[in-house]
Amino acid sequence: MSLKRTYHNIYETHYHIVFPVKYRKALLQNDIPLTIAKLAEEIALRYDIEFEKIGYDQDHIHILCNFPPKHSGSDVVRIFKSITGRELFKQFPSLKKELWGGEFWSDGFYFATVSERGDWKSVERYVANQGKTMATPYQLKLLT
Repeated sequence: MSLKRTYHNIYETHYHIVFPVKYRKALLQNDIPLTIAKLAEEIALRYDIEFEKIGYDQDHIHILCNFPPKHSGSDVVRIFKSITGRELFKQFPSLKKELWGGEFWSDGFYFATVSERGDWKSVERYVANQGKTMATPYQLKLLT
């Protein structure tokens, strides 16, 4: 990770974005995450967005990315959701039975800046471990 340059500015930005599948349906499984990853590569080339990590749970997606200041966070989310949603419906027609409204992603999203000097590694690890079971239980049992 280093400073990025354009004609008029120098920047170093990292963002953590999360958004769910419509109705929180558990549809991010089988070939769908692989298809989303391929689409993300195409989006990255076309819109100058670098997807550093993408993590999937069954009903939501985590994205760790950076992009130049010419884009706003909501623009990046809109671009990603619209392109991936449209292509997923084309490539997986059976999704129309699950999501009858014609939208793959829910309307809302979570968006946060991430500092390379502080919490970037923690967020990267968190995103990479989405959908994986933890080795230790969340809650410890009381001794009896």
